[in-house]
Amino acid sequence: MLTGEDKVFKALADSSRRLLLDRLREKGGLTLGELCEGHDMSRQAVTKHLVLLESANLVVTKKQGREKLHFLNPVPIHEIYMRWIGKFERNRLQALHNLKQALQEDPDD
Repeated sequence: MLTGEDKVFKALADSSRRLLLDRLREKGGLTLGELCEGHDMSRQAVTKHLVLLESANLVVTKKQGREKLHFLNPVPIHEIYMRWIGKFERNRLQALHNLKQALQEDPDD
């Protein structure tokens, strides 16, 4: 059984899904038809990708009348960033801060 994080990595592993996420990052609230425009994929293929993205919680939907609007949910990506990158960045940023403080110290003190 896949964890939430595993689902996110699986979803991000496919370039077609990343392109769909890029489109939603640029402009949220797109319908399935709008997401299909400009892709060499069938409507069914885009739907399958969206189902996987929704199961990874990377895409959320909202019904508006007869249409289903799709939006990017950046929270799972941010959580991965915090786990895998953020910890390392924190140390590097602290080191840069300490260096800056040391360079700005008045030598007459």
